[in-house]
Amino acid sequence: MNIKRANFGGGCFWCTEAIFTALNGVQSVTSGYMGGQTEKPTYQAVCAGKTGYAEIIQLSYDADVVSFQELLLVFFKTHDPTTLNQQGADKGTQYRSVVFYEDEGQRKNVEEMIDQLNAKKVFSKPIVTEISAVDKFYKAEDHHQNYFINNRSQGYCMAVIEPKLQKFAANFRDKIKPELL
Repeated sequence: MNIKRANFGGGCFWCTEAIFTALNGVQSVTSGYMGGQTEKPTYQAVCAGKTGYAEIIQLSYDADVVSFQELLLVFFKTHDPTTLNQQGADKGTQYRSVVFYEDEGQRKNVEEMIDQLNAKKVFSKPIVTEISAVDKFYKAEDHHQNYFINNRSQGYCMAVIEPKLQKFAANFRDKIKPELL
């Protein structure tokens, strides 16, 4: 195994976590916060939009099974990277589209992917995803971990996360963990 780490913020971490948990090669996904100024942020403080933190997921993946470029493609195609500080009804810097890169290779991969997607006009507007160096990661409170798996019948899960998972499955069926098919 060739275990590496990636950090993605694509709006609400519940949605992003649900998608990447289903991706073949991903070993673990942890919801949390990165990119802010205060010590030990809480969900309430981050949601208030005054901490500078983004809701993100930190994932471990086997690079022999899934490449960082494949992770990036899933990331970009499962949220709207063209809206600044917003995903759907969720507005504020805490919901920004962001990749916190672990090393210069990841930074370069993100820049190249954005250039390619913009050149191909995959989206109707230019990508505004922030690219920042990895920062201190704060794990979100326990009830935010595996949120979709633990709360499938909750309204937000059914109305927002489930459609995103269906779109993910339609576009990346060959990338879903075999046990989930």
